[in-house]
Amino acid sequence: MVKKQQQDGLPVVTTSVSGGGTFKAWAWNAARPFVPPWIVTGLVGVAGAGANVGWEGSPWAGVGLTLGSVALTAATWTAGAKTGRQRRLHSAITVASASAWTTAAAISGPTTGPLLDLYLMGGAILALSWNIRRVMVANGAVETTGSDADKGLLEKVGLARTLLKGVKVEPNKVVVPYELPAGELTNDDVARAMPRLASALDVPPTAIRVQHDPDSARRGQFVIVPEDMLKTPTIWPGPQAPGGSIAEALRIGVYDDGSDLLVHLLAAIHILVMGMTGSGKTEGALDLLLEVLTRRDVVVWLADAAKSGQDFQPLLPALDWAALDTPSAAAMVAAVQAVIPARTAWLRDHSYRAWEPAAAERQTNPAHSCRPDGRACGCDGIAYLLAWFEEAAKLLRELGDDVFTGIAQEARSAGVSLVVSMQRASGYQLSTDTRASLPSVMCFGVRGDDAGFALPEEVLDAGANPAAWANRKKGYVYVVADEIEEDLHSTPARTFWTGPSGEYERMAAYVVKQFMGVRAELDEVTAGAAEQVAGQLFTDRHTRALGRQAPAPEPTDAQESARAVAALVDEEDLAVDATADLDLADENVALPPLGDDGISTEQARELLEELIGMVGSVGPGTVAVKDLGPYLEQIDRDRSWVSKEMKKLGEEGRLIAPTGKQGEYRLLPVLAAA
Repeated sequence: MVKKQQQDGLPVVTTSVSGGGTFKAWAWNAARPFVPPWIVTGLVGVAGAGANVGWEGSPWAGVGLTLGSVALTAATWTAGAKTGRQRRLHSAITVASASAWTTAAAISGPTTGPLLDLYLMGGAILALSWNIRRVMVANGAVETTGSDADKGLLEKVGLARTLLKGVKVEPNKVVVPYELPAGELTNDDVARAMPRLASALDVPPTAIRVQHDPDSARRGQFVIVPEDMLKTPTIWPGPQAPGGSIAEALRIGVYDDGSDLLVHLLAAIHILVMGMTGSGKTEGALDLLLEVLTRRDVVVWLADAAKSGQDFQPLLPALDWAALDTPSAAAMVAAVQAVIPARTAWLRDHSYRAWEPAAAERQTNPAHSCRPDGRACGCDGIAYLLAWFEEAAKLLRELGDDVFTGIAQEARSAGVSLVVSMQRASGYQLSTDTRASLPSVMCFGVRGDDAGFALPEEVLDAGANPAAWANRKKGYVYVVADEIEEDLHSTPARTFWTGPSGEYERMAAYVVKQFMGVRAELDEVTAGAAEQVAGQLFTDRHTRALGRQAPAPEPTDAQESARAVAALVDEEDLAVDATADLDLADENVALPPLGDDGISTEQARELLEELIGMVGSVGPGTVAVKDLGPYLEQIDRDRSWVSKEMKKLGEEGRLIAPTGKQGEYRLLPVLAAA
């Protein structure tokens, strides 16, 4: 039995004798491809000798054979129009030489003059030339410089006179380098011709892409993948680096050539995730989070006000903060903004120019000490922070399209990554400043030209076309990020499949429980800065997210009595000393009416909201009931009414949110215009 293997790019023939196999059989199988040219050479000699028997000395036979030789050579040249130029020329020369010798041998005799020597030498040379050509073709060394068939195809798609050379054929992949005619076409013309080229080759639009030579405006290569190897989804194989650092790559899927789709979070920094409903965007998010939650030096904050964390429920116990309503999500935005300067200051004090894995460990290295004497400080480190905003369109509508701009521009050196996930990114939803600050993209299937806002122009020109998938190919994605080769930016990939119902829950439970002791806890630097701006929404984040309240101890009799009294007192008067002397009011000052004949309740509420916005905007971003004391007459209500209305606004997450301090609220970002 004969087997062909590939070694160092060359075919190697090995033998294995089984049954009746012999060395003779192996030798014949190895030599058989090279025999036909020699057989043809022998048949030409027989034909010349045979023709001489019937036509020796006949001038008419000479004329006929000469015309036949010319016609046969012309037919060979014409028939070779669909082959390579070298093969066409080689075939025509071979036919012309053989027919000319046959004509001469038929008229004069095969042994007359130099005819015998020409036959023996020329025939052997031509046969050997075909043998050599076969060897070169087998080893991929023959260069095709644009056959007439190639020219016809390229002319149809607007790339006439383009040379194709050095074709490389790999399993399910053909790489065709090209060279455009100088001064006539550029790589931009190739990009515009891609849809027509896909049509001419009868392959899907995403099956062909182009890789431009960065050092040339007219050179590059076509990459054709005729068969979609991503049709069958790949089940999530488990964590890439369990217990490793977040600095190591995250494996979230496979490319169409079978290689791993790897994302380096520290290089990607901020990621825009986009895809229409049913495109597999959530599946990709789960793959990324499953990887992240197995690392030792990262904490995750996730906001999903639109769907209340519906898709992430099994992973919630592994998250440090899950904001599942609008007030909590808005508080998370403010918290991320607040922790950036605090974390940057810590890194600066410990001589880190940017976050690195060593910053998450206890600081025992004197080179990273905050002590003035240069000795190791022993401070606890700060873990990397991933802030994920799922279905961010809702937040952008309510908080404004530039809510993430400051975070994206300032977070890089603080060890904070921002992920903004939405179904459709556009200039109406996401400011251009924010989009420019999100350098990395995961683009799943989209509608129409939506990809133009997500993917860079050069990636689209190279053949990336997520609109061709829409929601028909779940999980198909283009990923653009640093430390991913540029050639792969336009290469389709598919994220891992987490399986049918029940399988994802099993995987999530494995990650949550197995790596509970591996995951980092939130450091005091980040927690302190977040608590200052988010207050109770941050301190109660675990119970709010998981829907569990800690059981309260049974109150004592004294506590019950105090609670009953407190229920009768306005919350803003709880700190007032009831035994202190009251200030005597000017008897000429009249109390404002309480609404009997004044403004309506709806008007009072509108005025209250305006005053809250005004007072909060000129202060430190917070407003308390006592700050509105000078305006009670305008509102035409007493302080108790104002206190209750502000409490209601805070609970609804409209305009203000609780800070954790009694009677004080944090002013939320101004709502975007409807």
